[in-house]
Amino acid sequence: QVQLVESGGGLVQAGGSLRLSCAVSGRGFSNYYMGWFRQAPGNEREFVTYIGRNGGIIYYTDSVKGRFTISRDNAKNTVYLQMNSLKPEDTAVYYCAASDRWITTTANEYPYWGQGTQVTVSS
Repeated sequence: QVQLVESGGGLVQAGGSLRLSCAVSGRGFSNYYMGWFRQAPGNEREFVTYIGRNGGIIYYTDSVKGRFTISRDNAKNTVYLQMNSLKPEDTAVYYCAASDRWITTTANEYPYWGQGTQVTVSS
């Protein structure tokens, strides 16, 4: 059974930075495509970024390009999301997700999810 646990969220002022981590338990982390999604109150869960199994494929949604960086450490079974130049509109619960089938921007194609971590950006 794969379990994902996010950490690193918090309250930050606009322009600040946070680094989210997602620790994945279970076997075969390097076989999983990993994604980050976020959900603000009243909104649907939206795609933020994904990373391929060995980090060779990375994609960002337009609103975070140049500000967010996804990375993974397969030796530590962990995926990271470095968030810089944060804006109030980045406020949301951030979720990491794993798929052992294919890489995608569609949330319901990821079978495994963490519980989420709150990111709040004040203006």
